[in-house]
Amino acid sequence: MTDATSDAAATRLRRSPLHERHTALGAKFAPFGGWEMPLEYAGGGVLREHTAVRTGVGVFDVSHLGKARVTGPGAADFVNACLSNDLGRIGPGQAQYTLCCDDATGGVVDDIIAYLHADDHVFLVPNAANTAEVVRRLRAAAPEHVVVTDEHAGHAVLAVQGPRSAELLAALGLPTDHEYMSFRTATLADAELTVCRTGYTGELGYELVVPAGHAVAVWDALTAAGAAYELRACGLAARDTLRTEMGYPLHGQDLSPEITPVQARSGWAVGWDKPAFWGRDALRAEKAAGPARTLRGLVAVDRAIPRPGMKLYVGDTCVGTVTSGTFSPTRKQGIALALLDTSAGLADGDRVDVDIRGRRAALTVTRPPFVTPSVR
Repeated sequence: MTDATSDAAATRLRRSPLHERHTALGAKFAPFGGWEMPLEYAGGGVLREHTAVRTGVGVFDVSHLGKARVTGPGAADFVNACLSNDLGRIGPGQAQYTLCCDDATGGVVDDIIAYLHADDHVFLVPNAANTAEVVRRLRAAAPEHVVVTDEHAGHAVLAVQGPRSAELLAALGLPTDHEYMSFRTATLADAELTVCRTGYTGELGYELVVPAGHAVAVWDALTAAGAAYELRACGLAARDTLRTEMGYPLHGQDLSPEITPVQARSGWAVGWDKPAFWGRDALRAEKAAGPARTLRGLVAVDRAIPRPGMKLYVGDTCVGTVTSGTFSPTRKQGIALALLDTSAGLADGDRVDVDIRGRRAALTVTRPPFVTPSVR
């Protein structure tokens, strides 16, 4: 690729409203879901950023995440009839992890956080690359009185994560005492924002949904106050190691249109008794029959680092594929999520071998998470 072609490709990527702040911090950028986002920052790198979140506090710009709003009479009931989880289990001011599944196959089109404001108002945060498709499917199914609005570019999202995250936000006068998977509105730097007790790291943390035009002011307020708490800016590389340690799935790897929630062991995010949701019949049939493969955790016995796409063996028989794999900074060993054939009959504690460029390395089957969660 020539420099001119590379520059042209970069200009087609969306950028966060905080792009200049990241540049000033020496960020290394990478394309992600159609956006140019910070991968890591100068002066620390992935290991320091990861450790900051596990032991102190870090801030991620995750403005690439999608944003969509569903409003109108019966909006919550409409969303509940489409997405997998049961919104009836929560009330206004609470959030829920849910899945947009293909109606015919049950495969996961996207995983989403739904924020229930009221019976007539639901805010959705899908993944960056899938936002347009989620919005398209909802709009196609929506009755005349329900409006689905794509607000992808209208908001920035800042994830403040780590054991000291509540201290930092409290110092800024923001609410911090609400329960996990709930949210409140507040004001910071003249911006009305939503403070969500959510995150993707396994630590105590919050996600701030901020109008895009106020993102810089809110970022500056956070980083100024954060100096007293040794706040560290963190990129998507550390976000990936953190979520993998927790066994949290990444869409496109551990969940996809070809991987159902039954296979991914995400059945807890399915309202099985609901009368309707996309993929209901296919998923109920797969659950009753038992899936041909299931998502499991793996821990390296030696110094091997499994990576996505690597094949797994018992003897000469291929029994599965790594979907997510990395070096765990906390455990200081390789860890992975993998789809394993149920016919292999593997149980926790059993050994499989991963093929790393023609070399076999031993892994132990285990149940995630790989570290103790502290989200609550």
